[in-house]
Amino acid sequence: MTNDPLAPLLALADVEAALADARAKVDAAMRHRALRRNGGQVAAEAGLRAAVASAALEDHRHDLASVRAGTVTDPVVQGALRVSEALGGLVDLWPRAPRQVLARLHVLAARGAVADADLGRLTSGAERIDALAGLVAGNERTPPLLLAAVVHAELLTLRPFAGPAGVVARAAARLTLVARGFDPRGLVVVEQGHLDREPEYVGASGAYATGTPDGLRSWLRHYAAAVSAGADHLTQISDEVLAPSGK
Repeated sequence: MTNDPLAPLLALADVEAALADARAKVDAAMRHRALRRNGGQVAAEAGLRAAVASAALEDHRHDLASVRAGTVTDPVVQGALRVSEALGGLVDLWPRAPRQVLARLHVLAARGAVADADLGRLTSGAERIDALAGLVAGNERTPPLLLAAVVHAELLTLRPFAGPAGVVARAAARLTLVARGFDPRGLVVVEQGHLDREPEYVGASGAYATGTPDGLRSWLRHYAAAVSAGADHLTQISDEVLAPSGK
C-alpha cells in the first residue's frame, strides 16, 4: 500500500519499465571515471549544455561554442545560463517552498525578456500551481523520475509565467532530480535529451495536456527517453574531459 498520489501512473503500460531503464542508464553514466577527478569540469560543461538546450527549446537557438565564448547576448540564453548557475543554491528550498523557488526561477530566466513588473508573477493557473506545490513540498513518496516528469509537464503545459516559461519548467524538473538525490550534482543533461527528440517533446507535452491515460503515458515514456539521452550526453562530456590528458 502507498499514499503516493502519482502511483497510478506507474501502472500505465511500459511506464515503470521505461523509468527503470532510464535509472539504469544514469547509474552507469555516474560511474564514469572522469567524475572522480574532474567532476567540477564535467558539471560546468553539463550546466552550459543544459542551458543552451533549454533556450533552444524556447526557439532561441545558438551555437554552443558561441555561448561558451560569451558572444551571445540573447536574453533568453542569458536567462537560461543564470538559472543553471543558480540551481545549486535552490535545492534545499525547493521541497520546502516550491512556489517561492518558481518565482525566483522566473526572475532569473526572464530578466531582460519580459517587463520587470512581470518577473516572478503568475499570469495564469494559480490553483494548479498551488496543487503542484503541494505535490512537491515534502514529497518523499513519489519516485524522483516520476515526480520530475510531472513537475515538468505541469509547468510546460500550463506556462504560468510570461516569456520563457519553458526554461522554468525544465529547471524545476532538474531541481526535483537533484533534491531527491537522483542526480545530486545535476550532471544529467536532460534538456539536451529533450532537444534531441524535440518533435516528440512537443507532441508528448501536448498529449499530456489532454489528461488521458494515453496522453500521460506518451509524456512519461518521452521523459524517460530524454533522461536516458541525457545520461548519454553526460558520458560524452566525461569522455571529452578525459580525452586531452588521455587518462
